[in-house]
Order: sequence, then structure tokens, then C-alpha cells
Amino acid sequence: MRGLLYRKFALPALFALDAETAHGLSLTALRLGLAGAGRGSDDPCLATRAAGLNFANPLGIAAGYDKNAEVPDAILRLGFGFAEVGTVTPRPQPGNPRPRIFRLPEDRAIINRLGFNNEGHAAALDRLRNRRSRAAGIVGVNVGANKDSEDRIADYEAGISTFYEVADYFTVNISSPNTPGLRDLQTRENLAALLLAVTKARDEKMAGGAARKPILLKIAPDLTEADLDDIAAELLAHRLDGAIVSNTTLSRSGLTLSPVAKETGGLSGPPLFERSTAVLARLRQRIGSEPALVGVGGVDSAETALAKIRAGADLVQLYTGLVYGGPGLPGEICRGLAALTRREQVTSIRDLRDTTVSEWAARPIF
Repeated sequence: MRGLLYRKFALPALFALDAETAHGLSLTALRLGLAGAGRGSDDPCLATRAAGLNFANPLGIAAGYDKNAEVPDAILRLGFGFAEVGTVTPRPQPGNPRPRIFRLPEDRAIINRLGFNNEGHAAALDRLRNRRSRAAGIVGVNVGANKDSEDRIADYEAGISTFYEVADYFTVNISSPNTPGLRDLQTRENLAALLLAVTKARDEKMAGGAARKPILLKIAPDLTEADLDDIAAELLAHRLDGAIVSNTTLSRSGLTLSPVAKETGGLSGPPLFERSTAVLARLRQRIGSEPALVGVGGVDSAETALAKIRAGADLVQLYTGLVYGGPGLPGEICRGLAALTRREQVTSIRDLRDTTVSEWAARPIF
């Protein structure tokens, strides 16, 4: 009922506004406690352990929604098992010129070319230090590099060091299509240097007595088989805790005919689902069962979330689905996941991981 009311009344009102203005209003609603709380997200069968962390359920909010760490605890109260803030860069930056977010309602999709707009490390760190309760749930920090940085690897290293005391895990985001040259860090030589730097930053914190914090790598869906081979090899060589698959895509395949589809930027939502899930399965085959994988791209229901898990994901994230489904969606998905888990006659959703990896990895996407 809650989701139906959102889609019938709130969604048309929000879509009458500029997309970025509507996003700001949703953050304000969360800050004021107007979005309510999720139900059914703490079912024991959904409890998941991944990357050394215990999650109440496997559903998280992807980076990009709460760029400046303004409302992580309010997001968790919607029913998410974890929240990822950012992408945060060392210095504040305005991002690309507006308009830079475009809705495609016919496809329930979004194109964005935001360009890592954020208030910088200092602002986000202050907010995370002043969270009311660190016990509210798992919060990860997604770190990036400034567009005009002279040393992008140093920017990522600074992100790990700066947020180490307040982050439960880190995501190293090298896959946004909206910062020129950023995806070049996915090439093997550059990736090796980057992963060496960020793991060294963690090692230095641990040498000072801090606990070990997981580091995940967020990759693009627009990769070749050779790219995936290189990424998998470096993930294993540097013993990274896992990866997030995937960021937005530059592809426009599967879209309905719409003038908005011609806008530049990364595409998210259901049109990304097939591609991102196939890449997820391919990476799972390459890295084995131990490293954690987070499936992102087109998750908007219990069925799509479970498909990611079956294809090799330990955890799943959404963002665009929340735009179209509303604040009741996390609870709906978690209740649906619990029902689907019991229908399969297993006690834990973890038992369903990897059951369709081979099928998904065989799908042509290039």
C-alpha cells in the first residue's frame, strides 16, 4: 500500500520538478524523519556475512544518493542492511554543469553526468563523526579523485586514511563515466598501482592499532573479457575484499525511443540489469567463492535482487529503483526476499548464492 501511494501521488509531484531539486527534497524528508521506517528487513533468514562484516540483510543503498553523508542513519531506517555514502573527493567540487540528471520514465531509468559533485572530505568526515549512533547499521564510504587532481591515486589513498575511523568499509570508485580519464585506472598497470596504494594506506592504519576495514573496488559494466581477466588478477594479487559490479553504463541498448536517451552520461536502472548481472557472474567465476561481490544495476524488486545473488552476489545495492519505487521499496524487497528464501526451502539466503552463475556468465553482452 505504501509503495502504491508513493507511485500514485508522490511520484508525479516529484517528477514535475527538476530531477536534482527532487533529489534534494528527498534528502530533506529523510533528514526530518518524514519517510517512515522499513518493516521486515530484520528477518533472520536474510542475515548475511560478507567481507568480514555482518549485515542484517543484503540490501544496500548505492553511492550517489547520499553524496555528502547527510542522512546515512535515516537511510538505514528505511530497511536497508547498509548504506554507502559518497563518492567523496578530497576537495569540494561542483561537478558538471546542469542539467545533469535525466529521467527516462518509460524505461524506469536515469542518465546522469554529475561528475562527482560533493562537498569534500572535511564536510563528510564531520557528519560521520557526529552520527548519533554508530550501532544503527553498516555505513561504507565511497572514495574518488578530484577532476583536476595531479595525482589521482594519492586522492584515493587520502580517502582511505581520512575516513578510516568512521567507515565500516571502503569503496574505491574508478568506474564513473563522468570524470574524464577515470576509467583508465581500470587498466592493469594503473589498477595495480592504485590497489597497492590503498591497501598500503589501510596497512598503515592497522600498524597503529586500528581494526582491519574491508576495501571493495567498483568497476564498470562496459568491460571486455580481457579487462575482466586483468581486474580479477589484480583483485586476487592484492587480496582485496571484493568488488561492486557495476557502475552505470555508456550503452544505450534496450531503451525505448526517447530524445533523453541521447544525453551523455551513465545509464542506470532496468536497462542495465542484464549487462551488469552477466559481468557480475563472469567476475565471480574468475575470483572464486571467497571475495565479496556486490551486485548493482536494475535492482527494483525482490526477484531482481535474488537474481543478482543467484548470479554470484553476496550483497545487492539499488538507487534508481528507489527513485521510482519510493521509500517503502527497501522493506518490500526484504519481505519478498524472505518469502522467496523460504519458498526455496533453505534457512538462509546465503544458500542461494551462485546457483545460476554459469547461466548468467554465458550470456552475450559485448
